Amino acid sequence: MENEAAVSKNFIENIIDKDLAEGVYDCVHTRFPPEPNGYLHIGHAKSILLNYGLAKEYQGKFNMRFDDTNPTKEKTEFVESILEDIRWLGADWEDRLFFASNYFDQMYEAAVKLIKKGKAFVCDLSAEQIREYRGTLTEPGRESPYRSRSIEENLRLFEEMKDGRYADGEKVLRAKIDMSSPNINMRDPVIYRVAHMSHHNTGDKWCIYPMYDFAHPIEDAIEGITHSICTLEFEDHRPLYDWVVRELEYPHPPKQIEFAKLYLTNVVTGKRYIKKLVEEGIVDGWDDPRLVSIAALRRRGFTKESIQMFVDLCGVSKANSSVDYAMLEYCIREDLKLKRPRLMAVLDPLPLVIDNYPEGQIEQLTAPNNMENESLGERSIPFGRELYIEREDFMVDPPKKYKRLFVGTEVRLMNAYMVTCTGYDTDEDGKVIRVHCTYDPETRGGNAPDGRKVKGTIHWVEASHAGKVEVRLYENIVDEEKGVYNKEDGSLNLNPHSLTITEAYVEPALMEAKGYDSFQFVRNGFFCADIKDSKEGAPVFNRIVTLKSSFKL
Repeated sequence: MENEAAVSKNFIENIIDKDLAEGVYDCVHTRFPPEPNGYLHIGHAKSILLNYGLAKEYQGKFNMRFDDTNPTKEKTEFVESILEDIRWLGADWEDRLFFASNYFDQMYEAAVKLIKKGKAFVCDLSAEQIREYRGTLTEPGRESPYRSRSIEENLRLFEEMKDGRYADGEKVLRAKIDMSSPNINMRDPVIYRVAHMSHHNTGDKWCIYPMYDFAHPIEDAIEGITHSICTLEFEDHRPLYDWVVRELEYPHPPKQIEFAKLYLTNVVTGKRYIKKLVEEGIVDGWDDPRLVSIAALRRRGFTKESIQMFVDLCGVSKANSSVDYAMLEYCIREDLKLKRPRLMAVLDPLPLVIDNYPEGQIEQLTAPNNMENESLGERSIPFGRELYIEREDFMVDPPKKYKRLFVGTEVRLMNAYMVTCTGYDTDEDGKVIRVHCTYDPETRGGNAPDGRKVKGTIHWVEASHAGKVEVRLYENIVDEEKGVYNKEDGSLNLNPHSLTITEAYVEPALMEAKGYDSFQFVRNGFFCADIKDSKEGAPVFNRIVTLKSSFKL
């Protein structure tokens, strides 16, 4: 008999197993239901991958549905960006793309049904009065003076609301539940409001719109969703969810299950804050690589595999917790380190001249694309008398443990030759503008035949064949020492150094990069060709992440 390792299941899987075993449901049907009022962020990725993953695990179905019940904030731009993000993450809704607005007729009929059952009434109280009547966590609410309206009057008024007879806020439809309930959500919640707004999907057909808490359970029930998985802030709304599907007498009511949100430290996810950053031109759009929207992470160079790894590491639980951004960076490093070629790019160039190398000669050297993954093959790189090296790889007065270039020391030029520093040139201000070396022609490939060792290896780019590119170095958009938000006025504590743009020299192979192509720049980090600003033969590179990590599993 084979020994099978026990698979640890999360609490949602345990609930589903129990429901299937007891015959509550005979299949699993999940959905992802975003409101199209902004771009999705990294927290949404957890929900998408969880819902799709469960459907796949149980050979069930996964629906994509837009909860577009609030036309004041929704745009077609957001619908398109969300669909693109979900496709990219690999969640396949097949032919099941739905909109809550597709069900507005059924929702209206559902509201009429509640009125006829004596379970809903038209209320004339203002929003402020409704809040006042609602009570507090320690005091029960008071019943609306309009709660006792007859069924006939409620039906007439609700139809008049639909026909546009009333102004925004003049009347609402409320569920008739229990104003003394300990759960404030059950104190006769508003389920329909008047809103004379054009809708991105239904145009001007409606001037009344259902509230989310009323619409969502109806959508789930209509689509045959079995497990309606949402985040913890909806836990207090579950009794209302259950009340709606029970009072509307759906034969196979869905079950709402809540899990903890994914919180990342020191990042901006609030839509109103991102909207402000976009409108003020601080970022260049919802997909600016300094943000953590899914579109921004993709543009920066994160892969769907790295995000899946991150979500898996975070796990699924009932307890809210925060995760350090360093964990996300760890995941992209782990994903890319064996997949992508390691090429040479010099971000802060300092010219180096090999004085004893023949003038005008260019030779082709062979270098592995990734020393840890031979399957990525080799490439040819030009080498000549004049090179660029990183400015930090030369010092006039180095500290004791400095292992790179200074006068009199020998280092290895990666995949090339050993060179000895003989001097340097400065400008009138004393700044080093050029380094001089001699090379040992017997050390081609980087090793000496006499077995001598050098302490340092530096990367380089041959000057005459180098490509000149724009490189964008990103830091956190917020000042981590101060925290995301200013405690006095709630504004963002922005980091003025969140974007540094520099010109770099790169080896010729990198000039062929196209949008989303990613590479390791030796010793400098992982970089990705920007999808928006790269042009053929003129890539722009975003730094995805540095090579060093403070995160440990």
